[in-house]
Amino acid sequence: MKHNLAVDFSVDKENKTIEVKREFAAERSLVWDAYTKQEILDQWWAPKPWKAKTKSMDFKEGGVWLYAMVSPEGEEHWAIVDYTKIQVPELFAGLDAFTDKDGNIKKEMPRSKWEVSFEDKDEHTEVKIHISYDDLAQLEATIAMGFKEGLSMAMENLDELLPTFKNK
Repeated sequence: MKHNLAVDFSVDKENKTIEVKREFAAERSLVWDAYTKQEILDQWWAPKPWKAKTKSMDFKEGGVWLYAMVSPEGEEHWAIVDYTKIQVPELFAGLDAFTDKDGNIKKEMPRSKWEVSFEDKDEHTEVKIHISYDDLAQLEATIAMGFKEGLSMAMENLDELLPTFKNK
């Protein structure tokens, strides 16, 4: 069943930020788990036909998530999130970067700060993502890589996945 859920994606070049607001037709605990448990993230985080593959995840302040986006042909693009703040089940924050498979940050690629918050909206959950960059070039490079389209596709994957958890 299709729901009429809120979606908002905005770029503020002056402040070097991206704001995403997205509603999901599920209770907050399910959406929180989808964003914070590797076995669930691997099922939806990559835009189809790509897949997400976690190498390691330690979801705690000071912990990291090292993962790859894997193409159908096996091409891998690695990234890391260094978790800086976690308040279960309201929000988490971290530093995001592109890496090699061992987690070494690629300094020539954009790096961003993420804060992801979760709020109850009737029987839905609203996820707000605030992403900030140190400079405009990093923000523009992220947009040029197709970030908006890729994130939108991944969130559609989550829309498809969430109902499967409700029936368990």
